[in-house]
Amino acid sequence: MLEAQVPVFSTAERDRRWSLARNFMADEGLDALLVFGEHEDAGPAPVAYDTWFTNSRPGATVVFPRTGEPIALLPGPMFIMDNLESARRGETMWIPPRDLRGTRHSGTIAEALGELGLATAVIGVIGLGPHMPWHPEGIIPYGLWSNVLARFPEADFRAVDLPFGRLVMQLGEEEIAVLRHSAGIGDAMVAAMVATAAPGVSESRVYAAGMAEGYGHGSLPPAMHLWSGPDVVAAGPPAWGHRPQAPRILDDGDIIYAEVFSAFGGRHTQNQVTITVGDVHEDFHRAAEVARAAYDAGLRALRPGRTFGELVDVMHEPIEAADGWPFLIAVHSLNPGLSVGKGLGFFSRIPGTDGYPRVPDHPTFLPDLELAPGMSFAFEPNYAFGRHLVHLGGTVVVGQHLPIELNPYSAQLLRAAGN
Repeated sequence: MLEAQVPVFSTAERDRRWSLARNFMADEGLDALLVFGEHEDAGPAPVAYDTWFTNSRPGATVVFPRTGEPIALLPGPMFIMDNLESARRGETMWIPPRDLRGTRHSGTIAEALGELGLATAVIGVIGLGPHMPWHPEGIIPYGLWSNVLARFPEADFRAVDLPFGRLVMQLGEEEIAVLRHSAGIGDAMVAAMVATAAPGVSESRVYAAGMAEGYGHGSLPPAMHLWSGPDVVAAGPPAWGHRPQAPRILDDGDIIYAEVFSAFGGRHTQNQVTITVGDVHEDFHRAAEVARAAYDAGLRALRPGRTFGELVDVMHEPIEAADGWPFLIAVHSLNPGLSVGKGLGFFSRIPGTDGYPRVPDHPTFLPDLELAPGMSFAFEPNYAFGRHLVHLGGTVVVGQHLPIELNPYSAQLLRAAGN
């Protein structure tokens, strides 16, 4: 359900965040933070740490001293123009023009560090450590970082991605309001897809209906994942986006699998969606029961004080007790996407996978992460009998006592309205 009034971030929220950052630096013995922001087109649910400091367009590099004002290094002129126009319209920009720089290459970073007297400082770096899931070994370009190290041989640079990520995972009240709005947009996107899907309709029309609904409500959703077919086992953007071919025409007995992303105000939500078109194989309903059992188990386990590893294990109990197979992970964190549930390489057992690289098992990443109020997670349990696969779920937040379930609509098997 979308709120009538669109939430915004106040300067009090800026002050809360900056105070958290300075307390973090004091605890870690740091003189400054150097925050490398991933490009705005980096894909679904990027780790946009720079926007946490700036409340502005992602893709900047931020130098945040323990004392004094932060400096934001912008990728190019468009960012300056956007900042100017926003300020001209009366918006409060968190970093004033005097503290902006027009480029963010290594020379500009060196100038900013020198300007703040950080040549021999202890500097925490965000960008050298894991940025899950796509960059487990960091996102800072090798050439840029080599140049910075050469310019500051006496500085002590330390990767702090993981401890800082744990800090910002606990969303404040204003952030949760923004997240709730984003989740409402995600539900509206899914509802538009359900209303459009029918035999004889192109899957691209279903995709377009969802994306249009997101744009219409003021979200900038990243490209969704979508596949369709009577027994499809796949995940990711539709093939016609990267390989020239016609989109599939939906038929009776198809399912549509989609991972729908909503991005509003720098906060990200996900809907995990399976839509049935007409009468589908009974195994889809059986698989949905297993996935839903895992989802419900996760709701019961999502409590402050428990660990992420415990949450993952509890969600896997109904999955590992059934006689089918799981496809991908069941849960991961959002805002940022720091912790990732375990994966079981069962995909490599299905017919047709001979000759392909084996999909390996992988353990839970950050199993010791203690759950705390304000942390957000994508619940995305999935299960298959044979090639009849179901994914379902959405965004859930750790509450003070009970979990805050933002997308119950997609935590079930959905039936196309056009049947």
